[in-house]
Parts: sequence; structure tokens; C-alpha cells
Amino acid sequence: MSNTFFQFKQFTVQQDKAAMKVCTDACLFGAFVADRFQRTNAKFRMLDIGSGTGLLSLMFAQKNTSAEIDSVEIDRSAAEQSKENFRNSPWKDRLHIHHQPIQEFGINTYDLIISNPPFYENDLKSENQKRNLALHSSALGLDDLLDVIQKHLSTHGKFAVLLPYHRSANFVNHALLKDFFLEEEVSVKQTSKHPYFRSMLLFGRNKVQAKHSDICIKEKNDDYSDEFKELLKDYYLKL
Repeated sequence: MSNTFFQFKQFTVQQDKAAMKVCTDACLFGAFVADRFQRTNAKFRMLDIGSGTGLLSLMFAQKNTSAEIDSVEIDRSAAEQSKENFRNSPWKDRLHIHHQPIQEFGINTYDLIISNPPFYENDLKSENQKRNLALHSSALGLDDLLDVIQKHLSTHGKFAVLLPYHRSANFVNHALLKDFFLEEEVSVKQTSKHPYFRSMLLFGRNKVQAKHSDICIKEKNDDYSDEFKELLKDYYLKL
């Protein structure tokens, strides 16, 4: 049984109401995005699509002390969980949760949009309907997400997504059709002996030479890798 909460250095994520619990790859993604956007100004605005527990928004708020963050979540229980976690964090005045489909969400524009989206489109579904909604694209498809990003991303904005590795090339091609260009791709392995299983992708509106790298979560001795420790050291209690 999953723990009902996950304790970080500066905040706690309660997760008893949310279908998707805190997981290592989501923490890595949150740290990756926050690391790339630490230097922000008072006008910086971020949108988190599919808030879940609020993990990504909380991680970003910790590193970006002036960012105003809107998080949108379609599932009522998960939205309530995000609201609880935001309210109990040091950054409650800058974190805002909205319980509604992202397709119906306002007309605001953002400097950064992030998402850990439901892109297990053809994979086997579980009997848990809330987990299905969190994991699968029945409520938000790939093209739907890109359309939403087009609507809400500012002229010079960026967006970042966490995807299953085997979905990433297809997503990059779909993004290109919408005039979004890959700026950075980090492929993630559990260890050096494992295949890639996640991709962290960063896009912008201008064509650039994309950076490609990879990261292993753990070393052969089952300790976290140096690269992982560097990204998560400000979040994980034992790093």
C-alpha cells in the first residue's frame, strides 16, 4: 500500500485522495524543469496541466520564488488533494488550483506550461477508473494537449512534458506540425543496464539545435546517480 504522504525538505505531499502517487520519474521531471527556469522575474507565470497531487507545481514554486502558478485538474479528488497540499505549503499565495477540464480553462497566457500527461494511449487499462483517467488519453489526447498549449503559451514561452520513452518521437513530430520545436530532450533510465523508459522534453516556438542527453536514476550499487542527486538534492530529505 502506498504511503499517504511524501515528505520533502520544504513541503509535504499528501496523496491519499489522488490516483497517481508521487513517483521518482515525476520528481526528476519536476526538478529538471525547476532547474531550467530558476531565474524568473515578478511577471513569470506557469501553468501545470493535470496537477494530480500538485507535486510539479510545488517543486517549481520552491525554486522560482516569484512565479505565479495555475494548476488545472479534471478529477475532483485530485484537485482537492492539490488544494490541500498548496494550502499547507510555504507558497500558498502563489499556487492556484482549478478543478475543470483544461479545454474549458480561461484565456490566460503563460511563460511556461508543464505537464505529466495521460499518454498511455493503447496500453492495457486497469479496473481503477480514476487511475485510468490519470494514465490514459481518453480525457486529453496528444493533439488536444498541443492545441491547449497553443492557446495558452505566450509568444516567447516554453513548455515541458514527461512522456513514456516510446511515445516521445511521435510527440516531437506532432509538436512540429503545430510549430513547436524541440529544445532539449533528456532520456531516462533506471540504471545503465536498463532501457530508456521516460523522456523529459522541452519545447519552444523558435527553431534551435536541440540538446540531447540521458540520465540514470541509480548506479550499479543501487545508490542514486550523481546527476540525480544534483537535481534532487534540494528536495529529497536524505540527499
